[in-house]
Amino acid sequence: MFSFRYGGGPPRFGGGGGGGNRSGPPPGKFGNPGERLRKKHWNLDELPKFQKNFYQEHTDATRRPPQEVEQYRRSKEVTVKGRDCPKPIIKFHEAAFPSYVMEVIVKQNWTDPTPIQSQGWPVALSGKDMVGIAQTGSGKTLAYLLPAIVHIQHQPFLEHGDGPICLVLAPTRELAQQVQQVAAEYGRASRLKSTCIYGGAPKGPQIRDLERGVEICIATPGRLIDFLECGKTNLRRCTYLVLDEADRMLDMGFEPQIRKIVEQIRPDRQTLMWSATWPKEVRQLAEDFLKDYIQINIGALQLSANHNILQIVDVCNDMEKEDKLIRLLEEIMSEKENKTIIFVETKRRCDELTRRMRRDGWPAMGIHGDKSQQERDWVLNEFRYGKAPILIATDVASRGLGHGFAFFNFSMHFLSFSHLKVESLWQALGMTVPGLEREKDDILEVLNWLSAVLQVTCLRFGTIVTFRSLYHIAWVLVSVF
Repeated sequence: MFSFRYGGGPPRFGGGGGGGNRSGPPPGKFGNPGERLRKKHWNLDELPKFQKNFYQEHTDATRRPPQEVEQYRRSKEVTVKGRDCPKPIIKFHEAAFPSYVMEVIVKQNWTDPTPIQSQGWPVALSGKDMVGIAQTGSGKTLAYLLPAIVHIQHQPFLEHGDGPICLVLAPTRELAQQVQQVAAEYGRASRLKSTCIYGGAPKGPQIRDLERGVEICIATPGRLIDFLECGKTNLRRCTYLVLDEADRMLDMGFEPQIRKIVEQIRPDRQTLMWSATWPKEVRQLAEDFLKDYIQINIGALQLSANHNILQIVDVCNDMEKEDKLIRLLEEIMSEKENKTIIFVETKRRCDELTRRMRRDGWPAMGIHGDKSQQERDWVLNEFRYGKAPILIATDVASRGLGHGFAFFNFSMHFLSFSHLKVESLWQALGMTVPGLEREKDDILEVLNWLSAVLQVTCLRFGTIVTFRSLYHIAWVLVSVF
């Protein structure tokens, strides 16, 4: 078990509020995000010391022979890179989390940790920097939040004007809110406060949370930059940094904001970076922000199809698509507890399909970027708790919802082809989508795997030809919890 020792100062739970400098013009008057933030010049000798290594290997893990460890990693497709990587933990009790954390885990009726949790927990609890490459639905949120709770419990309590101890950066408000829900659930028992700050919502309540003092802050980069520039919070106390879905944050153009934010955090912090892919841009970010890190990968490093998901592609013309969707919905929704997400390409299509399905009696609701934040939150809650078990969405909700739902992709153009010869399919793809040549090897690897598992209904038009008017419906049954 852990023996909680504090690094100095009074015990953590003794009060303390928030504060900060309120002066200065609004950040909108400046051109570049974070332009008003001065780069910190840290002197580690002058900074208060803090603890970050709390891991004590359980005797069950200690007794586990190396060949059994390697067999486990192979069976779970876990690969590790880096020095002194701890053994994975196979059962929850081996993590030796505090009893109040274990009580919440028991209530979830989970039997074993997921692969990323199994290998990620001992690394994170050891205070090491780490990169986790894992798909959505892998259990990565708990892989970094539970070690964060242990980390926070070993630090002095927050004093007036202190910022958070743990900062989680996320690309979208939806993901940030989902992480905050998990943080609130597990933090409640440990008396830890958390908040979620993101754009598109009133600043007042978010500022009040920060000023009262929170140990965990989940934030989108843009809104956090605003608050840092205006002095509504600071990152002087931050010693545990998480970059969640780093690849997507870079895709969305957040790299300048991320770099500005990280400059405000002491360099001897613990940093955990999470990504679904491992392109060179994410690799560079890891090299810049992490020190002597351990990399944990679940599955292949290359562009990959998720092996935990059954994917069925039904190629049809546009006239057939809606009838096929309804037939599939009738089959899936015959099970009372099932939920379905239908992705569409445009906001207009989302509204049209939602109206048509509701008119026909389906319990459907739509979500897209033009809806207010309040309405989006309400729709997601109605879906989450089964009051409206069919969600029609643009890509605004495409991440972080992959837990036990059926998915239909109702929007993407596809090809008609007469057989599954992968090289021929590549040629057809190349004719239709310019600029794919540089990704050819990765795409061919995915197609080779898909050709073995996809059930494809092909419209025969003789030789392989592309038909721009054809679409596909992808029915995805997610089998990971």
